Amino acid sequence: MPYTESSGVRVPIRMWADPQTVEPAAMDQLRNVTMLPWVHGLAVMPDVHYGKGATVGSVIAMRGAVSPSAVGVDIGCGMTAVRTSLTAEDLPDDLGALRSALEKAVPVGFQMHRDPVDPRRVHGLKTADWDRFWAEFGSLAPAVQDRRDRAAKQVGTLGGGNHFLEVCLDDGGAVWAVLHSGSRNIGKELAEYHIEQARGLPHNRDLPDRDLAVFVSGTPQMAAYRRDLFWAQDYARRNRDVMMGLTCDVLRREFPRVTFDQWISCHHNYVAEESYDGVDVLVTRKGAIRAGRGDLGIIPGSMATGTYIVRGLGNPDSFNSASHGAGRRMSRNKAKKTFTEADLIEQTKGVECRKDRGVLDEIPAAYKDLSEVIDAQTDLVEVVAHLRQVICVKG
Repeated sequence: MPYTESSGVRVPIRMWADPQTVEPAAMDQLRNVTMLPWVHGLAVMPDVHYGKGATVGSVIAMRGAVSPSAVGVDIGCGMTAVRTSLTAEDLPDDLGALRSALEKAVPVGFQMHRDPVDPRRVHGLKTADWDRFWAEFGSLAPAVQDRRDRAAKQVGTLGGGNHFLEVCLDDGGAVWAVLHSGSRNIGKELAEYHIEQARGLPHNRDLPDRDLAVFVSGTPQMAAYRRDLFWAQDYARRNRDVMMGLTCDVLRREFPRVTFDQWISCHHNYVAEESYDGVDVLVTRKGAIRAGRGDLGIIPGSMATGTYIVRGLGNPDSFNSASHGAGRRMSRNKAKKTFTEADLIEQTKGVECRKDRGVLDEIPAAYKDLSEVIDAQTDLVEVVAHLRQVICVKG
């Protein structure tokens, strides 16, 4: 579907969604972005909805500036997936024991590992140079220097909210492992520190929304934020790598002959340095994945509506981006008030997962229709595989 334009102040809003279906608060957020003097362009994905700091499903390209609140507190949040050699016939009828093994290997919620995971002991890790990575911790913001031990123990942990670890089947019956997580508490603390720093800068006093406070190039504040931002994005990727390695270790113990394809991984809350229209820009993808030509990406739905593996088509109109998921149609509070545990049980029928009030805000009906979201971006991505979960682990 080609995008439609909605009016903005300095730039138009390129929308892969019907503006009439987007809640007014989200449209207000988007229009405020177009008022920023640094904005080069704004693209809106079909999973768009109101978000804290900036609209979820927005892609903001700025010249020489970046808004830490637009990136959000879960810096580097994203997805990793891998297809295995297993098929549906290899899985046991009762998946409870496998779910328990995964929950034992990968701490969820506020839990962490008792001791930091030794990456040399984890199967198939794709990330190297761990000594250099941890050596850089000492250069991060002073506000987090007492968090190193906690950050180390949280590598390889899932967190809560909409983060998950799943075992899925594709339409051909192949078994996949899929996970969604980010930079845990260290990313949150770095983000909160820099958001406050930005709000206090003189050039941000007259902005239409204090959440859009920016750092500008050539300043020490921008240099400090970029250092911490890119470190946190690296942390998030390493966190997912360790979790996927631990997941693969569980599958190898349960199915000794299993093998794994190349992992697919993508951020969907992050900043990247890119060029469009001959202009170097900082692109903030807030709930969006990079979908450059040939890029493999992951677009999940909810606890029972599956996930799509996609390949980017490289559409510059969207700044080479696509949606990061189905997107919420209902706030967490409204979902808890609207639905019951019986509704959750019914909507997650056939999935081995938590079915209690603690995850009621993640009920599938609180999310948009994933197939419609995919259909709305056929000029951004092509579908490689459709997965449906049979196990879903949540914090």
